[in-house]
Amino acid sequence: MRRLAIIGGGAWGTALAMVITATTDMAVATEGVEAALLVVPAQFLRGVIRVLGSHLRRGLPVLLCAKGIETSSLKMMSEIAAEILPISPSAVLSGPTFAAEVARELPTAVTIASGDASLGHAFIEALGSSRFRPYLSRDPVGAEIGGAVKNVLAIACGIVVGRNLGDNARASLITRGLAEMIRLGEAKGGRAETFRGLSGLGDLVLSCTSAQSRNYGLGLSLGRGRDLETALRGSRSVVEGVATAASIARLAERLGIEMPISAGVDALLHHGEAVDAVIDLLLRRPYRAE
Repeated sequence: MRRLAIIGGGAWGTALAMVITATTDMAVATEGVEAALLVVPAQFLRGVIRVLGSHLRRGLPVLLCAKGIETSSLKMMSEIAAEILPISPSAVLSGPTFAAEVARELPTAVTIASGDASLGHAFIEALGSSRFRPYLSRDPVGAEIGGAVKNVLAIACGIVVGRNLGDNARASLITRGLAEMIRLGEAKGGRAETFRGLSGLGDLVLSCTSAQSRNYGLGLSLGRGRDLETALRGSRSVVEGVATAASIARLAERLGIEMPISAGVDALLHHGEAVDAVIDLLLRRPYRAE
């Protein structure tokens, strides 16, 4: 793969492009390309693929770079792509990545996941460098679930820090949040071992411990007493965890999966629950085996 179309001009899309020729003309963007990287927010992916589809040659490989679950359908990004571009093979890019650091060529490791190992290797060869190191996974479902759930857990960790609940509480939340991530991932057909890798634990730790994370930053604001509208007003980029919290809560309910932290974030963001009430509810849960 030598010519790639990168669809999406936000921070992450620009960072992946490194040297980019920008255009608003989809026909120009896709002319003669060998693969497309879809780097648009999760809730807009369906609409973008529909517009993009008429410009892509049949069967063009796509690399899905958004992290989230569609709120209307509760589908993962790969499920949306398969629905609209059924003969285009796809892979997933996930892992601990801040766009600004990638753009500055600071060392970064990511996961490229595909059920087709040859496709995964092709994307690795196209994107890999000494400073941007992709690792192959055969579990795109696990990679997608990890990337989606970590955004919600990052909001929760930001709230913990904003409320001055301490490092012990944040470490506990990361650990129990990882358990939630694994439960949902396995229910969707992912592999438990995937969540010990870059697209699971790696991405989770980064997003839950750094102020560079938009989701963590939102949680900080909420924990310090700001309402959601005020907290979002200062963000110049999409905070994926807001929509994803609602999607995950509904998906977990549909699958019969217990995800109390994610449900608590959803209750706070979308159902008017107070921060302290959600925290109190979590702390009063029955004791159980780890």
